[in-house]
Amino acid sequence: METLANLESFVRSAELGSFSAAARRLALTPAAVGRNVAMLERNIGVRLFHRSTRKLTLTEAGERFLMGISGNLDALQAAIAEVATNAEEPAGVLKVSLPPSFGAAHILPLLPAFLARYPRIRPEWHFENRTVDLIAGGYDAAIGGGFDLAPGVVARPLAPAHIIAVASPAFMAGRPAPSDPAGFRGWAGVVMRAAHTGRVRQWVMRDAAGAEMPVALSETVVVNDPAAMREVALLGLGVALLAVPDALPHLQRGELLRLAPRWYADAGAISLYYASRALLPAKTRVFIDTVLDAFRRDRLAERFAGSLG
Repeated sequence: METLANLESFVRSAELGSFSAAARRLALTPAAVGRNVAMLERNIGVRLFHRSTRKLTLTEAGERFLMGISGNLDALQAAIAEVATNAEEPAGVLKVSLPPSFGAAHILPLLPAFLARYPRIRPEWHFENRTVDLIAGGYDAAIGGGFDLAPGVVARPLAPAHIIAVASPAFMAGRPAPSDPAGFRGWAGVVMRAAHTGRVRQWVMRDAAGAEMPVALSETVVVNDPAAMREVALLGLGVALLAVPDALPHLQRGELLRLAPRWYADAGAISLYYASRALLPAKTRVFIDTVLDAFRRDRLAERFAGSLG
């Protein structure tokens, strides 16, 4: 594979009739241009120029070679310039995988300011309750938990993935406020059946002192989606164990109540995943920076920590 420098030195020397003129165009020394052309001739095994102290003229083979590559060289230089520009200016399709509820509530609101700042980026955001293969799926980034860290995949923790017990004020009317998970043993439960195992998810809750206690709810309503769990709880049909980000807006509005407020289950971390630390496309880099800045600015890691009560 011939280097672009060698090809460019040859084409400009042929066009301008001397190594010196080509050197001025390319901001090189005449000696450097001569070395590039000599290397090209050596590599392809053909003499391209007749050289004299006064004149530089193409050989017959040189003329054919110039005709063959000059237009292609211009196209190659344009392609390199475009890629280099896009490496600095964020542009192109930004394919991201997001959990539906979390993405809609906490990432989607960042989009207007993001697009105003980076108008050449075109979002393609997939809201899905599954872990994806970043490389095979062509994703620039993903947010969630439990992703397989294949070689080259980076995980940046954003916040804890804590699970808390909630119910509606209507459901809790006339019921005692439990201080620990044992207090709602046998209560109507809104539970989720995991798609990949087919089993209802069981949780063990803990407190700040490290004590642990399993949650024993009746499986009154079974769904397969966290957002549906939340909606059923809002309808007053039972206790649901929800991730803090999914429950938080409703807790703040008083639509849900937190039960056993010093107890939580730990589901790991909410993380930002992307393919590599090196040579990140500008569109991916600015998305990562935007998300990290938002989490720091709004102190979301603290707000999502169920361990803080």
